[in-house]
Amino acid sequence: MSVKVYVQELIDKKVVDSDGTEIGSLHSITADSETGFLQKLLVKPSMALDASKFERYSDFIIIPFEAVKAVRDVIVVDSSKRQARGKRA
Repeated sequence: MSVKVYVQELIDKKVVDSDGTEIGSLHSITADSETGFLQKLLVKPSMALDASKFERYSDFIIIPFEAVKAVRDVIVVDSSKRQARGKRA
């Protein structure tokens, strides 16, 4: 069964990795302008997170959309697929 999720409902939702670490809150999502496929999450990092280990854009952490595992009360991303700085999965 497919469930529709509207991007507007996701903004400011908490983002955690599959290990349970809080990454931050969702700021926005980027999409390919030609295909419409979702590409990246821009996440405002949690104050407790060492954000220096992540790819950054301005004040935000970049997480590839392919790392998203679940969207419910929180957005869960696969910790093995979230790109750390200098590492590409």
